[in-house]
Amino acid sequence: MKDLWTDRDCAAWAHALAAYAVVLAAQGDGRLVELDTWYHGPFAAALAERAPPGLRVAELAQVTAWKMRRGVWRERNRQLVAGNDPPAVEQAGREAFAAVPDPRRPVAILSRLAGVGPATASAVLAAYRPDLYPFFDEAVALQIPLLGPVRFTAAYYAAYADQLRAQAATLTAACTPTAWTAQAVGQALWTHAHGAE
Repeated sequence: MKDLWTDRDCAAWAHALAAYAVVLAAQGDGRLVELDTWYHGPFAAALAERAPPGLRVAELAQVTAWKMRRGVWRERNRQLVAGNDPPAVEQAGREAFAAVPDPRRPVAILSRLAGVGPATASAVLAAYRPDLYPFFDEAVALQIPLLGPVRFTAAYYAAYADQLRAQAATLTAACTPTAWTAQAVGQALWTHAHGAE
């Protein structure tokens, strides 16, 4: 498979991003498609509309299910997330969103919740601010040579997010009029890893 990360062809990146829905459906998991539609639609819209922005425990559980269906299902983590105290989730959400655009604090705040690590925290933040916080996905990280072996730590996520933000800036400058976000770069790389040619 051709390396997308170092490819400077705007058409190749645009093709990978445009193929996301098709490649997602090709995974053969209808529930993943349903969760993905909710994640990118109603959930992201709800976060944008709330003043101040907040998070509900049911939403956090859905985000966790979306994340796991894209990667590895860990039932114990799902149970831990669903068992969080609703007011604690709402408080952590308010604090995390208030800490944006800090590159580390929002992830650390959400990671205090049971069952939530940098990947789940990044999934919540990517729905809220896709320009700053890409979802932490192993298939994406493996395509970024400077990062080395994947480690699901806050420090690794910070380096990962920096790389995707830098790539988004590079693509935005080169591929006008398209404005790339860190999350869009991650989606294109995920699509590329899972079958977009």
